[in-house]
Formats: sequence, C-alpha cells, structure tokens
Amino acid sequence: MSPSSSPSLSANPSPCKPFTDLKAIVFDLDDTLFPEHQFVYSGFHAVSDWMRDHYNTANFFDVTWRLFLEGKRGTIFDQALAELQIPFDAALIRQLVQVYHNHTPKLTLHEDARWALEYFRSQKKLGLITNGFVTTQQNKVRALGIESYFDFILYCGTLERTDWKPSPVPYQKWMEAVDCEGESCVYVGDHPQKDFVGARHWNWKTIRICREDGEYGKMVADVDDDADLSITSLYELQNIC
Repeated sequence: MSPSSSPSLSANPSPCKPFTDLKAIVFDLDDTLFPEHQFVYSGFHAVSDWMRDHYNTANFFDVTWRLFLEGKRGTIFDQALAELQIPFDAALIRQLVQVYHNHTPKLTLHEDARWALEYFRSQKKLGLITNGFVTTQQNKVRALGIESYFDFILYCGTLERTDWKPSPVPYQKWMEAVDCEGESCVYVGDHPQKDFVGARHWNWKTIRICREDGEYGKMVADVDDDADLSITSLYELQNIC
C-alpha cells in the first residue's frame, strides 16, 4: 500500500501540523516497526529445533506457540516442558532462553514503517531506542535491514538495567549522541508504561501507535503515562511531523 492509498493519510497534508520545528523522529522497535509476534514465532522454532536435537522432541514448537496464543507469558518454556513431561531444571530453562534470545530471526517490517523510514530519512534525523538484550535487538535490526536508516541507535541493553525505558537516561544519551534538544524530538512507540514518561522528562513530543495486532495496542493507559497523540498507522506521521 502506498501512503497516498492509505485511508489514514490525507492526499493533501494539513499545513497546520500538531508538532512543528521537529528535527528528529525516534522510534521504538518491537510492535512499532515490525510485529513482535514474528520474533516469538521465529524464536520458538529455534528452541524447538534445539529440543529436537537434544531431547528428540518433535512438537515443542506446537505447544509453546499454543501457550503464547492463549496469552501465557513469562514461563512458557516451563509450562511446555511440564506438559510434555520432560524433566527440567533452571539450567535447562536458561539454555532455552539463551537459544531464544540469540537466534537469527526471520522478520518483516510493517509496510507503513518502511514508508516512514524512507519518507523521513532525508527530512529529519532518525533514531531508534529499544529495550532488550543487545544481541537480541541487534539481530532484529539486522534481520529487518534498517540499520542504515538511523543516525543513532540506542540499545538499552548497553546500559544498567535500571536505565532502560521508562528511565529518562536513554533519551538523554540519544540527544547527546546527535546533538539535538528535547523540544525538537518526537518519540514514536507502542507501550504506554515504558515509552513516553522518560521522553517527556526532556520535553520530547510523544506519539503512541496502537496496532490492531500489537501486544499493547489495546492497553488502557494512565493519563500520566500516555503519549501526546495516538495513531493507528505510521502513515499518519506525515500529517503530524
């Protein structure tokens, strides 16, 4: 779909945009630029392959994916092993988590994300601030082929755990890296409890994208946590930024 054919994008963008004098657009990664469930799907396949090779277990993926679709989070590997009656201890869980985090994923950008990166790359400084283990998040960026779009990527995994989003620290470090003031930056993310409080600490503008298939698209946010504006498609950024 081209931007002009998107129902949420005006063919003649309004000259009165809500955010003016912006120099930088910084994005979240998971469920903002690509569907996070793709990484989960890919990771469960990698773990299933490992289980097949080491435990001769053929259906580990089927069980883990079903648990995920049922809304289980946090202890899926424990639950799958228990369901399959495979004895396990903490060491095995750590091994499966490591395989999951370190695998090379198969991912695809949202179509509106590809458009946004192409559209704004010659107009604004572009950035990425993402929570998560460094290797995991770097593998995602490489799999998506988007590293060259950004002036600077801040992997929060390089910081102390207390300095990950929603801490203001990642936003401060991103500004320092590109020499940009907070008033001229906007952060686009999907998680109201993590993405916007730290950005607003430095007077950033904030935009929440609520995707229909996103993990947090329907999360009800406290007023103090939510973004300045909400959108359902990154095509809408043309009328905002």
